[in-house]
Amino acid sequence: MYDVLIIGAGVSGCACARELSRYDARILVIDKEDDVCCGTSKANSAIVHAGYDAAPGSLMAKLNVEGNALMGPLAEDLDIPFRRNGSFVVCFSEEDRPGLQKLLEQGRANGVPDLRILERDELRAMEPNLSDDIVAALYAPTAGIICPFTLTIALAENAAANGVEFRFNTAAADIRKVDGGFVVETDQGPIETKTVINAAGVYADQFHNLFGAKKLHITPRRGDYCLLDRVVGLPVERTIFPLPSKFGKGILVAPTVHGNTILGPTAIDLDDKESTATTAAGLEALLAQATRSVKDLPLKQIITSFAGLRAHEDGHEFVIGELPEAPGFFDCAGIESPGLTSSPAIGKMVAGLVSAKLGLAQKTDFISQRKGILDPKTLSLEDYAALVQEQPAYGAVVCRCETVTEGEILDAIRRPLGARSLDGVKRRTRATMGRCQGGFCSSRVMAILARELGVPLTAVTKCGPGSRLAVEDDWERRGGEGA
Repeated sequence: MYDVLIIGAGVSGCACARELSRYDARILVIDKEDDVCCGTSKANSAIVHAGYDAAPGSLMAKLNVEGNALMGPLAEDLDIPFRRNGSFVVCFSEEDRPGLQKLLEQGRANGVPDLRILERDELRAMEPNLSDDIVAALYAPTAGIICPFTLTIALAENAAANGVEFRFNTAAADIRKVDGGFVVETDQGPIETKTVINAAGVYADQFHNLFGAKKLHITPRRGDYCLLDRVVGLPVERTIFPLPSKFGKGILVAPTVHGNTILGPTAIDLDDKESTATTAAGLEALLAQATRSVKDLPLKQIITSFAGLRAHEDGHEFVIGELPEAPGFFDCAGIESPGLTSSPAIGKMVAGLVSAKLGLAQKTDFISQRKGILDPKTLSLEDYAALVQEQPAYGAVVCRCETVTEGEILDAIRRPLGARSLDGVKRRTRATMGRCQGGFCSSRVMAILARELGVPLTAVTKCGPGSRLAVEDDWERRGGEGA
């Protein structure tokens, strides 16, 4: 019998797990995928929003501003990259200026500090590559950029260090209310728990609707993205948004904490909760809007495109709290943008509700800090030479595009909740994320995985069951007979 079972190992589920790990409790996180951060959390804009966009008085607005303020200290504790680069919301005509004023007033009502509207000349001085058609912009200096992979992984690792259990490749199928709690039926067998946290992303409505009198409906909203090679530099230093529409914040152009430039997302509502394929039409619309905001974007230097699904709840609001029809069942649903920004505050809110419900006592030995993977590129030449002398694997470069060494890959595999697939290594180290997108280094990363996991190369996967990358050649299996 667990005290808490969390369904979903995305950024919200892992934030809840980390905050609950402050308490004496038996906590389990399950996910249908083979790792943390395999849903919405792996394919988003990587933006820490200031908080001017959400409706004043909404839970979304409250948790956005709180999460923004918490992100800096959290990034320091978890040793992850984070930068407050600021953001512009731009308008292209005087007729659109009231839209900027509305956002300014909303932001101030939400408690966002230091918002102001900038005119054309000041914008040009700050961002020379902005479109000549832009007449004004809302400036939010508290907006930032972060790596969504390292944030989610760090939250999970820190939770695990504090005793939280994780089970992957474990899909929840049904939940039954029983005396003293719930039985969660999974494809790996039943799990008993006193409380359930429903952080299942695009599937959260299905679990809510097992008990809730007021039904939820979540639409998977696809967002297409393109990523520019970091060798081109940064066309803009700040995150550039157009005025938002009913479908979201619009196509942004933004730097990443790793030195690339990201463009996106589109907003296309779907029925299929697993459909993350990009489309030609989606990418064409994306590039048209991005090039409207920022001129001379080097589109020939796009190294990859991808798409993610947002869990869009019909009311466009976070749904967080205990279901009155099923005491002990807590929703953490409808977590779309600004969900990444809000995640530290979401974790605190949910942990507060659950710990009060169970009467949990706080630990005296909670581990608040976590050290990330060592990056040799941050060392002096003398320190790097000493490291290689002691651990030669840090002198063997595996991924040339991102200069990732074998030592970093070994660390990613051997850590708590370590990588078990090619994508797991990629999200922890950036190996295969560069210009060649794994064309040169994938086989070497696979060989390291096979060796470390003690499995044949044919058992190594891209992202868990059903995604094997190599097959045994029948000629080799027969020892070359008949060659």
